[in-house]
Amino acid sequence: MKEQVGAKKTELKELPRIGDRVSFIYVEHAKINRQDSAITVTDKRGLVKIPVAMIGVLLLGPGTDVSHRAMEIMGDTGTSVLWVGERGVRQYAHGRALAHTTRFLEKQAKYVSNRQLRLAVARKMYQMRFENEDVSKLTLQQLRGREGARVRNCYRQLAKEYQVSWQGRVYNPDDFQGGDPLNQALSAANVALYGIVYSVIVAMGLSPGLGFVHTGHDLSFVYDVADLYKAKTSIPISFALVANLEEEEDIGRLARLKMRDAFVDGKLMAQIVEGLQYLLDIEEDERMYIDTMELWDDKEGHVDYGINYEGD
Repeated sequence: MKEQVGAKKTELKELPRIGDRVSFIYVEHAKINRQDSAITVTDKRGLVKIPVAMIGVLLLGPGTDVSHRAMEIMGDTGTSVLWVGERGVRQYAHGRALAHTTRFLEKQAKYVSNRQLRLAVARKMYQMRFENEDVSKLTLQQLRGREGARVRNCYRQLAKEYQVSWQGRVYNPDDFQGGDPLNQALSAANVALYGIVYSVIVAMGLSPGLGFVHTGHDLSFVYDVADLYKAKTSIPISFALVANLEEEEDIGRLARLKMRDAFVDGKLMAQIVEGLQYLLDIEEDERMYIDTMELWDDKEGHVDYGINYEGD
């Protein structure tokens, strides 16, 4: 019998729920390896061990080397891994996430593909922004106008509250330094929020690309969901940061730290899970961690996988 090397692979049912995990960790210019059931991060300051099963998403920035063994444990524990650009502004690639079932993905695809169902989900998204208001009779064009006014008012109020100059949301993804400090902070904070939203979406087996309001991009659904939480997270955090900013400080790094501190209690991730369940009519007790495979049949629906059907 072959001797097992390292820690026993964790069963899906033993893993922490996505809503109970730490939101994200950003790493750059470091080496990532594995030690037992944890990953190790080594840079010029030293080495630190991280219990990988408690991380929602690991953001790998420039200059990061990651070992095969480290990727293996992150795959086993369902930790989302994103390869991102400097300061996390761009997402280049991602690794496999937690869910092993397509049940929710099929429902998402059904809702996106049906005009009335898609419209219903889009209205739900706007309803989540306009609490205590009935938006069921408004068209998407009217809802977009209302949303634009809401966001402008949010920026205006925060600029007044924090006594910060606000000239509008202007940024170039290819030139982070070209933006003013507030736009830089917003870009970095929003990307951190996108990473958190992305990790929850894929952990539930949903597609980041099948959006209901945004469309045509491989992260459309991420932008849909992130927009529900910006006014209470990345936007006020960015204004507060810039109001107390000292010269020569790294705005991107500070924005990520502020976002991390705001999400350390895990409440946002739990809210995102509940929001997705609400939007897609997913019952709270529906199982996400189903590690099975079946074959589709046009008459019986599903039949067992791994059987020779030659006799049929």
